[in-house]
Amino acid sequence: MKKITFYKLSGSGNDFIIIDNRNRIVTEENLPDFVAKVCRRKMSVGADGFILVEDSDSVDFKWRFFNSDGSRAEMCGNGARCVARFAYLNKIAGTEMSFETIAGVVSAEVKNDMVKIKMTDPADLKVNYTLELENGPLSLSSVNTGVPHAVVTTDNLNNVEIVKLGKEIRFHEKYAPSGTNVNFICPQKNGKISVRTYERGVEDETLACGTGSVAAAIVTAKISGIKSPINVITKSGNSLCIYFKEKEGKFYDTYLEGDARIIYKGELWEDAWR
Repeated sequence: MKKITFYKLSGSGNDFIIIDNRNRIVTEENLPDFVAKVCRRKMSVGADGFILVEDSDSVDFKWRFFNSDGSRAEMCGNGARCVARFAYLNKIAGTEMSFETIAGVVSAEVKNDMVKIKMTDPADLKVNYTLELENGPLSLSSVNTGVPHAVVTTDNLNNVEIVKLGKEIRFHEKYAPSGTNVNFICPQKNGKISVRTYERGVEDETLACGTGSVAAAIVTAKISGIKSPINVITKSGNSLCIYFKEKEGKFYDTYLEGDARIIYKGELWEDAWR
């Protein structure tokens, strides 16, 4: 019976299955279906995302990132921090590294269980526009932080139907055909931001979203003028720190820092994807 060694890591509540695929132990045959099956909770390992680490001709390695439904994603901030720690522990890279993603080359620095990554520059920032929804118009903002994000500001996250409203925005015709992730944010008096996220590809609320936390910080900075760094409190209760520079309305040199925890190392048996 075929067995595949894997690691399970968690970044601020986002969990990932990571496999060293430099020897091509995971084949291309039915790969999206394979990913979706091993990401099933209770029926298999279960995870928000799935990462293959593969060889690169130009930097330390490249990754292929998959959402839990088997679809590809351009970027994942928490996944990037987790794969960096995985690469360091498995001697694929040193404490400072660079790796390829669909969104571009990402650099990372590992300090024990904390990882800081340099994100791609935010793009397509639009603030305070109106979206027509089933229950009427809604004011929101959007920005691409490696993947697209809509950002909705509220004064009470507990009063928001995250999944229902998030799903409606995620599939709205404005964001067709690829859709968008959706973040609901609540600025705090101490300058921090609380955030809850509906993730495209997971099609549910997750405990954290790295690119979503960056989107929340950038939108808040643009609207409110809050300066870097900004601490974002995720649904898991863990904090992510967002660093950035801004000049003439443009944001750049954006970094995401937070924990990347090793949960366990194991072997996938064929039963895991049957």
